[in-house]
Amino acid sequence: MGTRFAKKVLDLHTMQNFLNQLVYFGYFQSLFLLFIYLVSPRRRQSINRYIAFLVVVLTVGLTGRVLYMSGLFGKNFRLITISEFAILFFGATIYLFTRSSLLNKKFSYHELVHYIPGLVYAILIIFLFIIPPETAYRAKFKDGTLLVISTLFAGVGLLFNITYWALSLRLFIRYKKNLQNELSYTVKTQFFLNFLLAIGLCLLCWVVVYFISIYSHQFIARPTHQALWLSIAFIILFIAYYGMTEPDLFKLAPLSKVKKYAQSKLSVRDLDRLKVELDQLMESKKPYLNRKLLKSELAELLGVNGPDMARLLNERIGMSFFEYVNYHRIKEFVALAKTDKAQQLTIFGLAQEAGFNSKTTFHKSFKKLMGTSPGEYFASK
Repeated sequence: MGTRFAKKVLDLHTMQNFLNQLVYFGYFQSLFLLFIYLVSPRRRQSINRYIAFLVVVLTVGLTGRVLYMSGLFGKNFRLITISEFAILFFGATIYLFTRSSLLNKKFSYHELVHYIPGLVYAILIIFLFIIPPETAYRAKFKDGTLLVISTLFAGVGLLFNITYWALSLRLFIRYKKNLQNELSYTVKTQFFLNFLLAIGLCLLCWVVVYFISIYSHQFIARPTHQALWLSIAFIILFIAYYGMTEPDLFKLAPLSKVKKYAQSKLSVRDLDRLKVELDQLMESKKPYLNRKLLKSELAELLGVNGPDMARLLNERIGMSFFEYVNYHRIKEFVALAKTDKAQQLTIFGLAQEAGFNSKTTFHKSFKKLMGTSPGEYFASK
């Protein structure tokens, strides 16, 4: 029994040493990113300011852990409490970062209202954990008050972050859904989705660890909690790095503000006429050959505004803008497949000639319309 316990202690000690090395690595990485941000105007222009702010908060949080591990001010456990300053800033910043990226919103000082709970949280930590004298701190630790307060704080912080993460994910899902109403092409959003899913997975694990700690398994929960905190920190640092080196990953297609059909004053006769004109326009000018055709561009060609175009597609065509344009691209592809070009180009080469810019979109659209894959279609001819 004693041997097994000693082995468990040794394993946790090894894990703690590994985590300490990650803390040092993350800390110097955050300092490096901040240094680049400060000295390079070009990088400063490219990185999202919300992510830059979060890197600052993470640096402050990691500073507390580094000071504790280094022993510069003694092994004062309250130094680690400084890292808690960063806890309540995660969710709000992720949400603001998501919104600014998807909706193309610039940094605004009035958005800082989202950080008020984090600021209150930090002030409470200072007065409850950092300012009190050592004797009062130890007394709270012995009678269990400190554990109750810590558990309550952790629960509030976790709930706060999960709420903001859920809002971020909902915003992303709505953005993806609205793409079909505005764009005729696919936008690379997988990197952004992976970012949100990674944060969500960390928060899920954090919930599990939180409930483990409630049932007094602090021996296991403490290093695991630290590992999860570090995992989120590294995700943020990773995003900050890519925000500087490849900012285009976060420059998604801006969507125009959706206006209600109520603003459309078209009569039933007008809609019928416009449907005929739109069909003629698609046949004669073939605007769908533009691989990045926007709904606003098609509306302009037809001589109507956005709400009228949306109403026409919804009430007379019965398709989203994305589906309607790709329907005509499939028709163009089938027509091209019967020409000499089919002998000179690959299947996707023909699809590109028809206006597609994504192989995945082409295959999905083709199968949905024709009931078979492009390869099977050609094999049957």
